[in-house]
Amino acid sequence: MPTNLPAKEIQDSAARTRLYFDQYGKSPLQYNAVDYDAAIMFFLDKGFDNSAAEVVATSLLKQAKLENMPITKVLDDITGLEQLEISALVAEVLNNNRPATSTLGYRTPVEDVSKQRNVSA
Repeated sequence: MPTNLPAKEIQDSAARTRLYFDQYGKSPLQYNAVDYDAAIMFFLDKGFDNSAAEVVATSLLKQAKLENMPITKVLDDITGLEQLEISALVAEVLNNNRPATSTLGYRTPVEDVSKQRNVSA
């Protein structure tokens, strides 16, 4: 079961063997360097910083690869979106690939003043 916690360091002698057999039969996802660079540049142009652009690009590349869709088509589809809309889309993609106990969220401001509560800290 995938988790977002850091990997536990195992101290026994069979750790390497277990790691090998846990990954046996699973092919690693590999991306074309041109697609990877194009995805990172897309997010850098949208105002993301370097590390955020890499994480978001890698997540979208993974999802596109799993759905057998070219990343250029995905990037073309989201070209017209604002940065906030792209962030919401990326949060949705990341949540689909995370365990249910660990989801990402974001705060949306309340626009109706009558719905706000006057709570003092």
